Amino acid sequence: MEKRFATYKAFWPHYVNEHRQKRGRNLHFLGTALSLAFVTLSVTESPWFLVLVPFAGYGFAWAAHLLVEKNRPATFTYPFWSLLADIHMFALMCAGRMDREVSRMGVFREENEA
Repeated sequence: MEKRFATYKAFWPHYVNEHRQKRGRNLHFLGTALSLAFVTLSVTESPWFLVLVPFAGYGFAWAAHLLVEKNRPATFTYPFWSLLADIHMFALMCAGRMDREVSRMGVFREENEA
């Protein structure tokens, strides 16, 4: 049975561990960036761009889990915390601090990762 987390603070290390490969994190970043672009376009151009938000966000994230990380997205068990953690990871990546966070959490790149 999967471990249950009582707080976001307890969930964050689990989330980081599930995103230890840089290629997977980059796919998440791309999906989040596209989602934010579609939200912006829905405000400035047409509300129809909102239809693309979940496809961009979840599509790239789930591809990362299936093809790169080879694990199950936490979205199914922790939907709200996963969204917060994805935004948290996106912000750390924008600031150039996510690799440091992965190391701080004691998660290291796998040997086959470029």
